[in-house]
Amino acid sequence: MGLLVDGQWQDKWYDTSASGGRFERSESQFRDFVTVDGAPVSGRTRGFKAEPGRYHLYVSLACPWAHRTLILRTLKKLEGIISISIVDHFMGKDGWTFVERDGSTGDTLYGSRFLHQIYTKADPNYSGRVTVPILWDKHQKTIVSNESSEIIRMLNKAFDAWGDDTADFYPDRLAADIDAWNDRVYGSINNGVYRCGFATTQEAYEEAFDDLFGALDAVEEQLSKNRYLTGNTLTEADWRLFTTLVRFDPVYFGHFKSNLRRIADYPNLWNYTCDLYQVPGVAETVDLHHIKHHYYASHETINPTRIVPRGPQIDYARPSDRNRFDSASGGQIVYQ
Repeated sequence: MGLLVDGQWQDKWYDTSASGGRFERSESQFRDFVTVDGAPVSGRTRGFKAEPGRYHLYVSLACPWAHRTLILRTLKKLEGIISISIVDHFMGKDGWTFVERDGSTGDTLYGSRFLHQIYTKADPNYSGRVTVPILWDKHQKTIVSNESSEIIRMLNKAFDAWGDDTADFYPDRLAADIDAWNDRVYGSINNGVYRCGFATTQEAYEEAFDDLFGALDAVEEQLSKNRYLTGNTLTEADWRLFTTLVRFDPVYFGHFKSNLRRIADYPNLWNYTCDLYQVPGVAETVDLHHIKHHYYASHETINPTRIVPRGPQIDYARPSDRNRFDSASGGQIVYQ
């Protein structure tokens, strides 16, 4: 995992020396929005109009942040509206690359070798981490956003003229609840597993570990009473949690030392994970080969041998018990 400094690539791992061994994630820098009319959102100067065929996603099948955008693209039926390029699962001294293998597509727009070339195409003097996902504007040849939480909001609403306008994963009536769950899940679970795995002191690791499992216990309790985080409606909060849960037992439990309990040891979380995996179209966005080979092979500081484990054997397609909540929805998945 490297970064660009004034447009020049540098192969540098995260420096935790000034944070007491704690991993601190960098803020995304491209934060503009695609809107229906193309007007800039409040506080921004650049405007981007929603149009079919204009936008492109750069994603990794291994990355949980990019996975969110793939799920929303699928559920909103935007596959024919927004094109994609998939990076290789291995991230070494050159960062994310466009090696074509195992389902990686290469850069289907420009034939680039490295993802950092997309960043410098947008800003030749860019300084910062080179991450996925990227929402790219083919017309202006620039990055609209590299913040996954905001990209999924755009996918949820801005393209409804061409996608599925009946599915709303951020309904107004649940916005406050969704935001509250997002805040808890992001800090303690989504980023919490990284805070465990990338910690460089025992104190920092145990702090993150306790926070992670405290949050998982709280979610387990919530899911004992509701099918989804906010009740009986499937929202973006569930998808933001899902992309961590689906990686937890195959990767985070062992590789990131997040090993107090597996997700399979939580009755409600485990069935919930399987339930979401079985939503039509979602299973096709989950690639355990990319997930396992990325984490175990790319993080040399954690796994110097880069050996990728053969197990565990996981069946996310197994029957789920979440239909016990169906009486509240007439047996249907509720999207709004």
